[in-house]
Amino acid sequence: MREKRIYLSSPHMSDEGYEMQYIKEAFDTNWIAPLGANVDGFEREMASYIGVTGAAALVSGTSALHLAIKLCGVKPGDIVLCSDLTFSATVNPVSYEGGVQVFIDCETDTWNMDPRALEIALKKYPHAKAVVVAHLYGTPAKMDEILQLCSAYNVPIIEDAAESLSARYKGKQTGTFGKYAALSFNGNKIITTSGGGMFLSNDLEAVKKVRYWATQARDPAPHYQHSEIGYNYRMSNVIAGIGRGQLKCLDAHREKKQEIYQMYKENFKDIPIQMNPHDPESEPNYWLSCMLIDRSSNVTPTMIREKLEKDNMESRPIWKPMHMQPVFLKNDYITLNVQTDVGMEIFERGVCLPSDVNMTREEQLRVIEMVRGCFK
Repeated sequence: MREKRIYLSSPHMSDEGYEMQYIKEAFDTNWIAPLGANVDGFEREMASYIGVTGAAALVSGTSALHLAIKLCGVKPGDIVLCSDLTFSATVNPVSYEGGVQVFIDCETDTWNMDPRALEIALKKYPHAKAVVVAHLYGTPAKMDEILQLCSAYNVPIIEDAAESLSARYKGKQTGTFGKYAALSFNGNKIITTSGGGMFLSNDLEAVKKVRYWATQARDPAPHYQHSEIGYNYRMSNVIAGIGRGQLKCLDAHREKKQEIYQMYKENFKDIPIQMNPHDPESEPNYWLSCMLIDRSSNVTPTMIREKLEKDNMESRPIWKPMHMQPVFLKNDYITLNVQTDVGMEIFERGVCLPSDVNMTREEQLRVIEMVRGCFK
């Protein structure tokens, strides 16, 4: 086994030291408490990069999704239509407010929410409080079709753009299509603050409300007064400094991720696999390069993962769909017909490959050699 581990997606701090410059500024001014100039700057710079009016820096992408769910007025028993093939953080906040998730199957050509299945769901649940759409592995969903459907039923869209920062659909950044959107800066994302997230919206009153809730819902009074239940969700000034530095590296990270994806695709052309697809009118950020093994092959995802692990290379299964999770087995699941379960098939035949921006070309070639060896 090689001594140096090849990771799925590890953090990369800038060679120029941008992050330390902002952190040093926070220490030099003794402003290491929550909020401060770095938080304000990070919000302003990220909103400008994405192309939205307002942003609120929070402790996680999950907290951003939670407050978006609150803004949509979700109450106990209310239906929220959610992407099925995703990480549980996309849908858990619905439960925080007592709502009920209805899961929407994905489509084969983006692995994201299938607009045709969403139409079936909206007909069944026309009074749904919101639609939560995740852009899986950095690949944009078909937002034009989803927007048209949600507009017809007057249902707000929440974008889970945790994995898709810098990805574009028809020239527009993900995070700009929904009424509200959430980003994540977890340690494995395309840029990181070690933890952290951000709420995005063009509705400045909504952004203001999120900041209020996220600081324990403190009323504007000289004493501690609270008229609503609040949360300790605001990002710290030190963490935000890391984010400001990382933002300067975002486009470079995206280019590296794309190179990794294209190298896999080129070298796997003659074996029975398909790389995670995307709509021709979208530009993914290629956060994770994933492969789907053909039905005709005897090779399994477990065989590939175990072989890579023996050489100290990290990979992992595709997200297990939400309708297959023990905690959600009683929730409704909408697919095109009972004979299809696209998300389950992708989960059962898919693998997330090492997609680390710190990975060298030689290391990736070794990964490719190991994967190809499974098909001999």
